[in-house]
This record gives sequence, C-alpha cells and structure tokens, in this order.
Amino acid sequence: MAERKICVVTGTRAEYGLLYWLMKEIEDDPALTLQLVVTGAHLSPQFGDTWKVIEGDGFAIGAKVDLDIGDDTPVGVSRSMGLCVAGMAKAFDGLKPGIVVVLGDRYEILAAAEAAMIARIPIAHIHGGEATEGLIDEAIRHSVTKMAHLHFAGAEEYRRRIIQLGEDPERVFNVGAPGIDNIVKLDLLSLPDLERDTGLELGKDFFLVTYHPVTLDNDPAGAVGEMLTALDEFPGHRVIVTGVNADPGHAQIDRVLSDYANRHPKRVSLHGSLGQRRYLSAMKHAAAVIGNSSSGIIEAPALGVPTVNLGERQRGRVRSASILDCVEKAVNIADTIRKALSGEFLETMKTAVNPYGNGGASRKIKDYLKSADLSNILMKRFHNIPVPA
Repeated sequence: MAERKICVVTGTRAEYGLLYWLMKEIEDDPALTLQLVVTGAHLSPQFGDTWKVIEGDGFAIGAKVDLDIGDDTPVGVSRSMGLCVAGMAKAFDGLKPGIVVVLGDRYEILAAAEAAMIARIPIAHIHGGEATEGLIDEAIRHSVTKMAHLHFAGAEEYRRRIIQLGEDPERVFNVGAPGIDNIVKLDLLSLPDLERDTGLELGKDFFLVTYHPVTLDNDPAGAVGEMLTALDEFPGHRVIVTGVNADPGHAQIDRVLSDYANRHPKRVSLHGSLGQRRYLSAMKHAAAVIGNSSSGIIEAPALGVPTVNLGERQRGRVRSASILDCVEKAVNIADTIRKALSGEFLETMKTAVNPYGNGGASRKIKDYLKSADLSNILMKRFHNIPVPA
C-alpha cells in the first residue's frame, strides 16, 4: 500500500508551534509522508522570516505561498486571501496530497481550505468548534469546519459544537489541545538559563504580555493604551512583550507597543518572536500572563500560571479557573492584576482543572489521520440533531 501523503499548512509562528509535534509524528511514521506548505507571516521579513526556523528544525518545505501581507486594510487582506487561494491551488496540484491538515481560524487557513475543497482533497481541521466572539475568526473557524471531513477538537464542549454544526459524530474527536504537547515534550529553560538566553534580568516578578488585534474592534490601539497604563502601576515588575500577529490592525498595535518599549528600555523588552521553547519558558516563570492570546487560555493553566485575559478576543472559549477576565480599562486591568498576584487567588489555582487535556493530542491526531477511511469521505451528509417538538 502506498504511503499516505499528509499535507500540513502553516501560516504563523504560533500555529507552527502547535503543529510541530504532529509534523514530527507524521514524519516518523513509515506509513506516512509529510508534506508542508508554508504561507502567511512565515514568508514576511516584518514577522521574522520564520520559514527559516521551520527549515532549521529539519522540515522540508514542499511549497511556499507568498501572500504579500504588508497591507492589513480590508482591501489588502482580501487581496492576500485571493493570492492564497490561487497559490494553494497550485501547491496542492503539484504535491497531490491524500489529505490536507489545517489548524485554527486565520484567513489564510480559510483560503487553503477553499482550495483543497475545490480540488476535492479531504480536509482535517484542528481546533474547530471554538468560540471567539470578538473576532472575524469565529466565522472563519466555523466555515472551515463545514469544509472539513475530519475534526480534532481541543475540548469536549467543542466536539459537541462541531456535531451541532451538522458534522458526523464518527469523524469528530476530542483529542485535547496540541499546544499542551509542547509543555510535556520540550525541556523548558530554568529562570537563570532563560535570563542568559534572552539577555534579560527578569527576577521572579515579571509579566509576559501578548496582545493581538481584536478584528471586530474599530480602535485596537486604544485598548492597548489602557493595558500599558495599567502596567505602569507595577514599576517593580519587568515586562516581556511578544510580537503582534498578522491579523488586520497589527501595524497600529505594533507601533504603540514599540513606542512603550522604547520609552522603558530598562523595564520592558519587546520580542517579535521568542520561539516556542523560550516563550513557554517565560510563561512558566512569569508572575502572570497578561493580554488576549489563546496561549493564556490553553497553555498558561497547564503551567499553573494565572492569566489576566483582556477584552473580547477570547470571549466564548472554555476556560480554567486560573483565568481572570477583565474589561479593557486601565483601572480594571490593574485591579485584576493585583487579584491574580494575591496569595488567596494563587491558592485557589492549585485545584484548577485545564479543560484542554494533559498532552498526547499530536499522537492521537496522527493515528486518526493514518487509519481514517478516505474512500467516499468527500460525500458529507448533514448530521441532524433531533429537536424536541
């Protein structure tokens, strides 16, 4: 029997970090062939040309699809989506994969799924069924779910939601979050090693801050300003700020964060990308994770670190009791940070349960991809859930 060719699509450094162990699992299985299509921010100098990291990790890139993502206006993003559909169609035509794997809800993932759908290639979708009500990602994620044929949910509630969307329960699997595999498998740095590796004097009391655009918000920079004003209430805490992702509105937020770091060079350090190992190591040792990244919802609880989750970006996600939600006003943010640092809250966190599992998602996904019967999988029927009269 011919090896099954599994094509993984990645567009950002964060997404690649979630896919890394799945890619290793596929590559190490003699019955499977890993194909890799790299696109989006990976190919942009502005976001660090992170395709070089992928090659440095030993993965062969089968195709690069450049989206020219410098323009983050609605017209620019729509143009990039068009380029992505065309580029993915060409890549898939050359690679001829048996199945395409996509993760999440970014616009380039939607474009990749569209191209695979038109090419009649089965699609496997990771992290479907989730809710993020402050983002256009919400609509993109559910759209990809309807194009996909195999579904790998991060939590049981999400598995049920995918079925609610009409997907066959026999093709929907709760595997947990792949991001937890990084915590289990990576040898995270000690605090002294992290300080040496980053060149930062962090001490025990520092914050890890990540803030991405809220794509349905007309004034993303205003909310960032509120967060920075709140951080000024904690002059004794150093701050590591990680780079903004490539969502629409990123340029405005990046300018505000860069200006803040430049004004506080002894206290604030801004990094375009720390990489998975350094990022999770910083998270492990941080006094708190602050911002609106999904890593504060999924990975931080697994490391036992409190999260101050700001605003609407992650509204709707299942969450641990270690997460404190907060409106984006400076006084509220400062008060919530104080609560997160309090001994009382840290004590309650000891019994918090992370709904995203304890690791092993990548192996489970690989096994399903390997064993799935792909014959007639393209002919999907809507799974009706009986509604009481």
